[in-house]
Amino acid sequence: MDQCNRRILQALQDDFPLEANPYDIVADRLHISKEELWERVQDMLDEGVIRRMGASIDSRKIGFCSTLAAVSVEPEQIDRAAEIIGAFHEVTHSYLRNDHFNIWFTIIAVDEKRIEEILDQIRDSLSLEKSKVLDLPVKRLFKLDARFEVSTQSESS
Repeated sequence: MDQCNRRILQALQDDFPLEANPYDIVADRLHISKEELWERVQDMLDEGVIRRMGASIDSRKIGFCSTLAAVSVEPEQIDRAAEIIGAFHEVTHSYLRNDHFNIWFTIIAVDEKRIEEILDQIRDSLSLEKSKVLDLPVKRLFKLDARFEVSTQSESS
């Protein structure tokens, strides 16, 4: 990764402008063209350096509820389970894990009742016993700043 890409990553994480044309502003700050910025960001997306770009909204501050959930399904059910879970627009993330509870996901919904409905629908759709679905709502929040420091040192040091 070259120095310009490192600067782009830092700029996108640290001070993304909430303006009509934010990429024009970022490109200007970095002294590169918007076209070069777009090309480099696309390359980093294609390479998996950047996995996701988007806003992170504190759902609690707008009155929503959230939970971390997991299901335990047989290996042959994983694809179907992932499809069912991913069909709910309230599911924000899902991850496959090599564990008894093998699909983990987060739900952000208007209220706890809706979270319960979603988990019941998932349970019913997959014919799972209640013990095969975990609901782990937030009791105490520890928020980590998930910004990544982009090292300017060479890769070999």
